[in-house]
Amino acid sequence: MTSKNYQPKPEHKFTFGLWTVGNRGRDPFGDATRPTLPPIKIVKELSRLGAYGVNLHDNDLVPIDATRQERDATVREFKKALADHGMKVPMATTNLFYDPVFKDGAFTSNDPRVRLYALQKTMRSMDLGAELGAHIYVFWGGREGAEVDAAKDPREALKWNREALNFLCEYSIDQGYDYKFALEAKPNEPRGDIYLPTTGAMLGFIATLDHPEMVGVNPEVGHEQMSGLNFYHVVAQAIEAGKLFHIDLNDQKGPRFDQDLRFGSESIKNLFFLVKLLEESYDGPRHFDAHSYRSEDEAGVWDFAAGCMRNYLILKDKARQFNEDAEIQSLLSEIRSTEADDGVPIGCYSRERADEIKSRSMDRTELAKKQLPYERLDQLTVDILLGVR
Repeated sequence: MTSKNYQPKPEHKFTFGLWTVGNRGRDPFGDATRPTLPPIKIVKELSRLGAYGVNLHDNDLVPIDATRQERDATVREFKKALADHGMKVPMATTNLFYDPVFKDGAFTSNDPRVRLYALQKTMRSMDLGAELGAHIYVFWGGREGAEVDAAKDPREALKWNREALNFLCEYSIDQGYDYKFALEAKPNEPRGDIYLPTTGAMLGFIATLDHPEMVGVNPEVGHEQMSGLNFYHVVAQAIEAGKLFHIDLNDQKGPRFDQDLRFGSESIKNLFFLVKLLEESYDGPRHFDAHSYRSEDEAGVWDFAAGCMRNYLILKDKARQFNEDAEIQSLLSEIRSTEADDGVPIGCYSRERADEIKSRSMDRTELAKKQLPYERLDQLTVDILLGVR
């Protein structure tokens, strides 16, 4: 890819949710500013722009009160549009947050009947996703939390959540769906506090499940930034653990409400290192969970979608330039270099290795003298990102 070729192609694996480009501009203080975009039109336009696929909640496609006949007709029409335009559905999920029945949670509701309904709705949604070809299933517990700590025991809530996920893992196995489950964290909004608020918390929870090998994470840029965390580090931890099953790309202006801004519109340096990491270590879909500004009309929605993909490809090209820059690579080599005898990894424990390390003569004053030219390295990175290098 040359530095001027930022045309998205299906091999880039860019995806959007029906709910992302389909966002109508409604917010807590104002009604919709755009008309509804039919799913068929979304498929057609995203294909035209060079996207790989679309993802969906169950009710993004099938209304919650649709009859079986209406559901089947809608799915047939949608599958035809996917085939006509060469689009995939890599990921599916369930809307367990919008309907009033989930006002106190879905899998963590105090009411066992609500928990059972959430389980039923999710199994039906998994059926839909499998019919459309999805192999990744995301769980975002948007209402799994509390405003009043006296109202719910979080220990019980975690048990209920675990019970539901264990059940659904078994359902996927029994149906032969071959799903990978990806858990998505968020610290707050729409609940005052959401259980398992960060990707790190999700990774700890996964280890307690009956089928941890089936379950990974779906970190989102804005959700981690709402906690003041470095998203690049969050994703690196997920990759190192072998648990990055899916990713939601957008942007955010600091630890505010969830803004879902166009990818690359704000956090340029952090997202540069994220793109570099993904290109080096991740082969899954690059999913944009964002939406156009409320001020835009439909044309602006497609400008937004094109901008997300273009910004990713620009940062990908910058990562190539970073990796090929002789001065940067020389600095990195200098920073990471050690004396031959001291560059041995800690390694696995043995009594002999512990005794050998304890007996070493190590001069901390001399170790502290090693130069770390981080200022120069960071400025060279900024020069690349600003296009002056």
